Amino acid sequence: MRQGVIKRSLAVMLLAAVGYGAAGAALADPASAATEQSKQLIEVGKEFIGTPYRMGGLIKNGEPVAFDCSLFAKHVYAALGVELPRTSKAQAKAGEKVERGNISQGDLLFFRTNGKSISHVAIYVGDGKMIHASSNHGVTISDMNSSYWKKRFVTARRVL
Repeated sequence: MRQGVIKRSLAVMLLAAVGYGAAGAALADPASAATEQSKQLIEVGKEFIGTPYRMGGLIKNGEPVAFDCSLFAKHVYAALGVELPRTSKAQAKAGEKVERGNISQGDLLFFRTNGKSISHVAIYVGDGKMIHASSNHGVTISDMNSSYWKKRFVTARRVL
């Protein structure tokens, strides 16, 4: 079932890319292209809402049946052709640092949930919301400004 979702998502992205090409490269604004990619990224992520959490994740026959936070981020970005490292700590070094006040849709958000180092990653959806693989709820959308997440926020990175 999820394989069909990924194939449809990839088909939409391919059509969008062809459309940009047909319209002419001079008309494609890099900022709007990044915004379109961010929207596609969020749509791909939302297709996995409800997928269970499992430490280390679980892939069967090439399809995810359970995610941990970093595998979720890696898998969603891979659908757009962007390779991320496997762990949240390594992902926190990808792309460019973004100040909390400048976070945009599609940015990676990093949190310290246990100990002193980064241990959780989420993808910013917009309006203070993030999509991530939660150990309690599986893939879900949460409020990054809730007291729990706000005090654990470490940094944000822009990869798109």
